[in-house]
Amino acid sequence: MRPQAGAPLSRRRFLALSAGGAAALSGCALQVSSGVSGSGETVTVMVNSGDILPEQVQQAKKALGIKIALVKYDITKLIAMLTSGNPPDLVRGVGAVDLPYFAARDVAEELDPYFARSSVLELDDLDPVNDLWRFDGRTQGRGPRYGMAKDFSQDSMFWYNTTAFDKGGVDYPPQTEPVTYEEWLENAKRLVQRKKGQTTVFGGSFNGLTRSTLLATLTASAGGSLFSDDFSRVDFTTPEARKALAWYIDYCKTKVGPSLIQPDPNGWDGPTYQAGRLGMSNAGYWMGGMIYPDKKLAAASRLAPAPVFAGGERISACQGGTGLWMPKKAKNKDAAWRVFEWFFGEEPAKARASGGWGIPSLKSLRPLMPAQEDYQKRVLKVQENELKHFSVVSFTPYTRADAIDALFNQIAPAAMNGQISVDTLAGRLNSAINEQMKRGKEQVG
Repeated sequence: MRPQAGAPLSRRRFLALSAGGAAALSGCALQVSSGVSGSGETVTVMVNSGDILPEQVQQAKKALGIKIALVKYDITKLIAMLTSGNPPDLVRGVGAVDLPYFAARDVAEELDPYFARSSVLELDDLDPVNDLWRFDGRTQGRGPRYGMAKDFSQDSMFWYNTTAFDKGGVDYPPQTEPVTYEEWLENAKRLVQRKKGQTTVFGGSFNGLTRSTLLATLTASAGGSLFSDDFSRVDFTTPEARKALAWYIDYCKTKVGPSLIQPDPNGWDGPTYQAGRLGMSNAGYWMGGMIYPDKKLAAASRLAPAPVFAGGERISACQGGTGLWMPKKAKNKDAAWRVFEWFFGEEPAKARASGGWGIPSLKSLRPLMPAQEDYQKRVLKVQENELKHFSVVSFTPYTRADAIDALFNQIAPAAMNGQISVDTLAGRLNSAINEQMKRGKEQVG
């Protein structure tokens, strides 16, 4: 599955493996800094804005004696840096989908030796969500560790606004026992509000972090796997995958919530939920960081367990697990690891834990999660119970999630609009996605 030992990873070859080849570059390779100062104490970190704050850069310089040079995350720039042999020292990644892709292409450093000697990031303290950052050459969740989640949520859990439920005369979902997906959709139908043919209040939103991770998780909840045993193919025609696909298309067709054919004007759930225009939001614990500052909204909000399919398994996966990984050709690995320890186990990790923006990925930091107010205690009770039902839903290494999403977004609206059947949609998705994954498998080897 990995390139032959010593084989150069050409830029053309890597670009061919990226999302639909969309990252094609023109002209010469980008000129980038090695991220290593004369003293060897500068670490280049490629992240999104807000992942590491300017004040944290100053904090690291003072506490560690290491300068952090931030580079904005960009897949095109990252590939250019990787293929030129001049990558950042640490790179942002979404563990649930990015890790298999980069580990299979042999560009990520195995971090087990670093973890083994760390007194900050001890293996017994790692939450199981960090298994998203493991890959044994075939299956995610096993084998060496390549990174770590900064925090996480179980992303099929949902928030709901009791004010909307009271207005609609709908019973509140239980706090520790899941509703079925069928019940969730029925509740959304009762909560939606329309005026002159326009939706004024969404009954519920259930779109996942990406459509590919959503459908993989829904299929697992139905008792199956979206991918073949060797992760080289998808099959939407199996009974479990078809059930998942049919449910999601039904959700879109009924227009009870945002979708490709009924976009949220705000672009995502957060502002819409804050404005009282969304009865239920398929966003896990992390959105509490956005809810808690509004005391009225916080008091009216509840967090509920991930739904289940009638007769199916109770699956409560993480579709994100965003964190950092270290490229194999990073120039300053020891200093990068010290930044890694600091980011995941010291002051930045403590600040994230206390803000309610995610569950800490170190179990020892959980006492820092917000629990001062009654509504925070109520949320914590639900979340702590849900942790017992976490499991890794493995993703394919042969393509990127955004590449699958791009194909889904092209093909699925016809089914959402009732122009083709779910069975026809399943066949078209299989054909398009499997052609893409076939190319990925050939290129990985």
